Amino acid sequence: MMEQKDEYLQLSGLQHFSFCRRQWALIHIENQWSENLRTIEGNLFHNRAHDEQRRERRGDTLILRGLPIVSHTLRLSGQCDVLEFHASPKGVHLRGEEGLWIPFPVEYKRGAPKENFADQLQLCAQAICLEEMLCCSISEGALFYGETRRRTAVLFTEELREKVRLTTAEMHQMFRRSYTPKVRPTKSCNACSLKELCLPVLMRKKNVSEYLKTAMEKKQ
Repeated sequence: MMEQKDEYLQLSGLQHFSFCRRQWALIHIENQWSENLRTIEGNLFHNRAHDEQRRERRGDTLILRGLPIVSHTLRLSGQCDVLEFHASPKGVHLRGEEGLWIPFPVEYKRGAPKENFADQLQLCAQAICLEEMLCCSISEGALFYGETRRRTAVLFTEELREKVRLTTAEMHQMFRRSYTPKVRPTKSCNACSLKELCLPVLMRKKNVSEYLKTAMEKKQ
C-alpha cells in the first residue's frame, strides 16, 4: 500500500542530509530553523529561479520554472528550480507542444561548487522524479552556481543513482525513528545557520526540542 503524502520527504533534504545528518534531522524531524546571511541570500537566489509564471521558449529549448515533482519509488517530493526541455527525436511528447523533448533539470545554488556530492545527489533525485513522471530516461543535468555564474554538468550515472537510493532509504529510516544523531563538530559548523541551536552541549541531550522545552520551563 502506498504511503500517505505527508510521509513523503522533501527532496531538498537530500542536500542537508549529505552535508550533515544532524542538520537534516534538526530541520526535518525537530522542525528547527534559523536564518543567517547565507540562507537569506540562498532563498532570494532560488525565488528568482522559481518564478512559476515564467515559461520561456528559446529556439529549440523550452524552459519551465518551479515545477512540482514527485517520486513514489523514493517517496520524495519537491520542485525543480529550472527544467529545460531540449527538442530531440529521442525525447517525449509534451502536452501543448509539437515534437519530442528531452528533460534537462538545472538546480540553482547560491555559492560555489562543493567538495562533496550533496548538490549532485539532489539534482539526480530530481531526474529520477522526472523519469517516473514522464516515463523517460534522463542522462544529465546541470548545477548553476551564483558565485561563479557558471553551470557544472552532472551525469546521472548508475553509481550516483544508487547513492541517491541508499541515502534516501537512510533518511526515511531516521525519519521513522524520529532520530537526531550526534556528530563531531567541524569547521563547516561555523557557516551553519543552526549553529546556535546545535551546540556541543546540546548534543549530549536526547534532542534539541526537549532541551528548549526544559530551558523554557526553568524560566517560568
